[in-house]
Order: sequence, then structure tokens, then C-alpha cells
Amino acid sequence: MSNDNSVTLTRRRFLTRGAMAASAVALPYYVPASALGLGGAASPSERIVMGGIGMGGRGSYDLGYMLTQSDVQWVAVCDVLKSKRDTAKNVVDNKYDNKDCAVYGDLRQFLAERTDVDAVLIATGDRWHALASVLAMRAGKDVYCEKPACLTMAQGQAVVETARRYGRIYQTGAQRLSEPHHVFAIELARSGRLGPIHTVYADCRWRDGLRHDWLPAEPEPPKEELDWDVWLGPCPWRPYNAGYVNGGGWYHFYDFATDVAMWGAHTVAQALAGLDMTNVSSIEFEYAGPDATMVTRLSNGIKLVLFRVAGSVWDPCEYWHGACGERFDGPDGWAAAADGYSGPDVSSPAMMREYKKVLADYTTRTQRSLDHVRDFFDCIRSRRPTVASPEVMCRSMNICLAADICGQLQRNLKFDLRKAEFLGDAEADRLRSRAMRAPYTT
Repeated sequence: MSNDNSVTLTRRRFLTRGAMAASAVALPYYVPASALGLGGAASPSERIVMGGIGMGGRGSYDLGYMLTQSDVQWVAVCDVLKSKRDTAKNVVDNKYDNKDCAVYGDLRQFLAERTDVDAVLIATGDRWHALASVLAMRAGKDVYCEKPACLTMAQGQAVVETARRYGRIYQTGAQRLSEPHHVFAIELARSGRLGPIHTVYADCRWRDGLRHDWLPAEPEPPKEELDWDVWLGPCPWRPYNAGYVNGGGWYHFYDFATDVAMWGAHTVAQALAGLDMTNVSSIEFEYAGPDATMVTRLSNGIKLVLFRVAGSVWDPCEYWHGACGERFDGPDGWAAAADGYSGPDVSSPAMMREYKKVLADYTTRTQRSLDHVRDFFDCIRSRRPTVASPEVMCRSMNICLAADICGQLQRNLKFDLRKAEFLGDAEADRLRSRAMRAPYTT
């Protein structure tokens, strides 16, 4: 017997509980194969839990591809535009045949609340890339961030320092560093098959300058549809105008974008990957006039040509016939690759006989996938740096941004790659950063 505040276990109750337990054991219980890690799916405890920040345009493409990875589980999406976040939610829910994907309009709320998320895709407008990466890594997330990864050198360095301090995995979306044709050309240069490289070309078909004016003010939409203050983020306050938001109109304005880094975020990284940069201390930029190809010289004597031509990025040129190309020239031959190729361009057909071997040697030596997204997820598991690590990103972006500054000042410049500062030019040094609008600061 017990007092009135306790539970009395009578003989009848004991027998009833025993019967219920026996019947529960006897009843069949269905467990989906995917929950057990069968059918090619990872078990829940082994899955990488993902969320996305910036789900329009490139973000929607990346989401679709990442959803094909069997060891990844998407649980939340975030976009300042309601239409974009709702569309992304539907894509995720349709993939998993449920309604579980959470939606957020402010990445700060998303990062604070979703402690279950292991990694995030960041595919916002360029103005948010660096800050969103820093905030996500501080919140304990690994980051796949689309390019260009920063608007300024200071922002790029903040990404590097944050990844180091918090021990996070970071991959920037320079995906051609993992694509077979580009890897082949890069490896021909890196391995010495072309002889000592003397000239490398990077496709930097930047725009005819960026606008520095403002669009006229228009009535802001409801915050639920678009929070304009959050959309602007760290950029200077500008009045709302649909022309910024619709069709990527922001892309043409200095407040929100970069110039050379539009393509150079890809191609300069590709060019540098084929070179031994360990002994390169500085780079000289030669100003050749507005809209002109810019010749730069590394301190080891290699010439890096930031190639520029008017017209479509798909227009042919003398170095490649597609977009986002790079080319390496040495005394023993040359090799190039660009988008849309059925195979790399080489100076001698004999080089192509080694195509499979070169790629096999690369994957054996590096233990990397020829799939940029897969490299990111593999590195989340191994905790080793990605192929497009923060340091790779920062060095290539610094060169692009230094070229932008050379164009703005319209004079030759010399840049210290190790210290990330200009030599003997205080005005150029001041342009390495931009003011970030409170509270959107690192």
C-alpha cells in the first residue's frame, strides 16, 4: 500500500501491463529501409544535416544537386524573398515526400535556432557571401559558399581567420577546380609536362565598369514578402527599388558587386592551381586603360594575363572557345580548358593520350573526387581542407580585387601577396575594405 500521492501497482495492473507489452512485441513494426541506411541511403546518425541561405538562381541549382547526395539531409531553407524560400521548401518537401522543411527570412534567426544543422549552402547575392560565411562558421556550421566569396580583401581575410579559429570546413564554389577537363590542364602545368610555365591566361571578361549611382526610391514591399533592410545587409543603405531585386539588377552596381571577380573568382583560382605559388611574394599590375586586358607579373617571373574582351562570354578568342577558361603556356607546349569543351585544348594531340592517366594520378595523389560538391561533403567527414579552401579563395580573390583597384585608380600597382597589402600606395591600401553597415558587421 502507498500514500495517496503514489501509484499503487496491484496484481491486476501488473498482469494488464504484461499483456500489453507482449502484444506490442508481437505486432509487426515497419521501419523504412532509408532509416536503417539501406537502399544506398545513409542512416540518420550518419547523415550530414544541411540548410540553405539564399535559394534563388544559383542557390536553387545547388540545392537540386545537393539533394542527390544520399548521405545529406536537408531540413531548412532561408531567403529574404518569400517567393524564393517557399519555392525551395517545396523542392525539399517533394524530395522527402513530407512537409518538414523549415523556412526562415533572416539568416541570423536561422543560425541561432537550427543547432541541428551541420553545414550550410550560402548562395545569396555577393554582398552577403563573406558575412554570412563568418556568421555561419561562428555558429558551428561548415560552409559551401558561392563565388565571389567576398567583396573586399578584408572580408576574405575574415573568412580565413574564422575558419581557422572555429575549425570549420569551407568550400568556395569555384567548381572547375574539380572538373576533369580543367583538372587535366591544371595537372599538365603543375606536373611539368609543359616545361616551366612562363605565361598563364585567365578569362576575366568583366563588365564595362560598375554603376556608382542609385536607383530612385519606390514603395517597399511588405516585410513578409521582402525585408529590405536585411536584403541590403552590410551594404550602404539605398532606397528600395525593384530594379535591384528583379533579375539580379544589383549585379551592375558597385555597392553590391565586384568587377574582375565576376569571372576571375573562378579562373584566377584555376590559373594559380597549375603554378607553384610557394615562392611567390608579390604581383605587379599594369594598367592598360578601361576595358583592356590586364597583364600582371608574379615575382617569380610568370606572366598572368587577365584576359578581357567585349561581347558575350561565349564569344571565341585566341586562347579558348568557351567561358571561364584558363590556359598554361610553357616551352614544351600549352594546355587550355573552358566550359562547353568535349575535351581540353592542347598543343599536341599526343598529350591527350595521357588524359585518363593524368586524372587517375590526380585522384590517387589527392584522394579527391572529381565532383566539387562531393569534395565538400567528403571533407566534412574527414575534416581536411577542401580543394577550394579559404586560403585558396582568399589568394585568388585578392588578385581579382587588386585588379579592380588598379582599374579604379588607373595606375600600375604592386601587391604583396603574403601581407595582402599594396607596396608604397596608401590610397590603394584604403580600398582593401569597405565600411559595413551596422548591425551587419563581422
